[in-house]
Amino acid sequence: MKIYKVSHFMKIVSSPEIPKSLGHYSMCIEHNDTLYLSGQIPIDPATGKVPNTIEKQTFLLLQNIEKTLKEAGSDKNRILRNEVFLADIADWSVVNKIYSDFFGTHKPARMVVGGVQLHHDSLIGITTTAELVG
Repeated sequence: MKIYKVSHFMKIVSSPEIPKSLGHYSMCIEHNDTLYLSGQIPIDPATGKVPNTIEKQTFLLLQNIEKTLKEAGSDKNRILRNEVFLADIADWSVVNKIYSDFFGTHKPARMVVGGVQLHHDSLIGITTTAELVG
């Protein structure tokens, strides 16, 4: 894990274990013991590719979020809120099943928006806010 302090109030979290940003933004920012993960799409960090099904994309994306949180010093049970974006809202039942299995009894606040065009033929994207483990 690499943490770059960019100012007295903000740190950038970076690691080879998580996908690199594809634009002018940071994948994860730490501020006041809170982690802000940029909207992520399901890119395999090893191949740079996006899987071709909603099931594979959802599972990979949740794994990437979990890795990012771990690298930053937190975990999925510290997630406060997820904003889920779907290319097709008809995929919601499949996504919700995988999401529910992933989180178990932990139920962070969540918003879901359908009909969104995402980069790189992604079918799902998630923005996450989490507490830093103190």
